[in-house]
Amino acid sequence: MTALRSLRLKKNADRRLKAGHLWLYSNEIDTQATPIKEVEAGAQVVVEAANGKAMGVAYVNPHSLICARMVSRDPAQGLDRSLLVHRLNQALALRQRLFDKPFYRLVHGEGDLLPGLVIDRFGDVLVVQLNTAGMQAVLPELLDALDKVLAPSSVVLRNDTSGRRQEGLEAGVEVVKGELPDRVLLEENGVRFVAPVLDGQKTGWFFDHRVNRAWLNGLVAGKRVLDLFSYVGGWGVQAAASGAREVLCVDASGPALERVAENAALNGLHEQVAVGEGDAFEVLAALKAEGEEFDVVILDPPAFIRKRKDIPNGERAYGKLNREAMRLLGRDGLLLSASCSMHLAPERLVDVVRGAVRHQDRQGQILFQGHQGPDHPVHPAIPETSYLKALGVRVFRD
Repeated sequence: MTALRSLRLKKNADRRLKAGHLWLYSNEIDTQATPIKEVEAGAQVVVEAANGKAMGVAYVNPHSLICARMVSRDPAQGLDRSLLVHRLNQALALRQRLFDKPFYRLVHGEGDLLPGLVIDRFGDVLVVQLNTAGMQAVLPELLDALDKVLAPSSVVLRNDTSGRRQEGLEAGVEVVKGELPDRVLLEENGVRFVAPVLDGQKTGWFFDHRVNRAWLNGLVAGKRVLDLFSYVGGWGVQAAASGAREVLCVDASGPALERVAENAALNGLHEQVAVGEGDAFEVLAALKAEGEEFDVVILDPPAFIRKRKDIPNGERAYGKLNREAMRLLGRDGLLLSASCSMHLAPERLVDVVRGAVRHQDRQGQILFQGHQGPDHPVHPAIPETSYLKALGVRVFRD
C-alpha cells in the first residue's frame, strides 16, 4: 500500500476507538501535529494515538463533524479492492445464513464494517448508496469487488441521500452496470412486490421491518386494517395476503399508492386493498368524522426526529399521531407503532404509546417489541447503528 499520511489524536481521544467505535470527531484530532484541513476529502490516513502508536486506517472528510471513519485496524491495510472483497464476502455469508432468497440488505454501513456504504439486493439487481467521500473515492474498486463476489446483472447508484450533501458530494441516480428489467421484483414473507429502485424512497424498499411485518401478519386474519404512511404497501399488502378482510393504505404520495395497487394486483389482492391519498393527520381526522373503525392500525411514519434539536417537536408529533390513530380502533384493537428516528430512545416510544392510551382513557398491553431485522446488524460499539423501533400494542376498554 502506498504510504499514507498520519492523523494524530489528542491525549485519551483513542478510548472510543479501543472500545470498537469507528468514528473520529474533529475535536479529537491533534491539529497542531497533523493539520486535518490539509487532507483531501475521501483520502485515507493512518490513525495514531497521542503517543504515536498506529491504530489503523481511516478515510477522512475534514469538512464534516465526523471527520474520519475507521476502515481497518491494520495500519498496513487500507480500503482497497482486496479488503472490499473480504468484507462483502463476510456480509454475504451472514445473509445467506439468514435468508433462503436473495432479497435483503447486503451491506449496512458501520454494522458491516463498511462505514458510509449501503447496498440492498433485489436478486441480480444491487442498489448502492455511497454516503461519504471516503466511499465515493473507492467506487471503481467497489464495483470490481461486487463483480467478483456476486456478478450482478445490474447496479444502481442511489446517490441522492441527505448524507451526501453534508459530505459535500453531488446527488444523482445512475445505472452504472447493465440494464434494469422493466420491473425489479422482490419477495418478503412470501409476498411479491415491485420495488421502485430508481425513484422510490431510499433504495426503493425497506427491508428493515421484515421481522416486524411477519409478527403482525400472524394477527390480521379477518380484520379491517388501516396502514398509514403505507409507501408501496409493505405492511398493507402483506396484511391482505395474510387474510385481512379489508386494508386501507394511506400515503401522501400518489405514485406510491399506484405502486400499492400494482403490488396488490401482483398478488391477486386488488379486491381487499384500497388506497387513500392525503396527509396522515388530515386523513385520520376525516376517517374519525366519518365514523370509520378499524381492528388494526399500522403507524410507520418517516423520521420525525432527524437531529437532537428536533426531539421535543418530534416526540409531540409521535404523541399526536398515536393518539389520533387510537381513536379509530375498535373496543379491542391492535396498534403497530413504529419509529425509524435514531434519536427517539425505545423507552420514549413506550412513553408515547402509554400517554396516548391514557389520553383515550383505555388500557394498553405491549405484546411485541421489535427492531431492525438481522440484515441490518447493530455494531455493539456504535449505538447509532440501532435505530428502528416497533411496538405491537393491544388497546382495549376495561
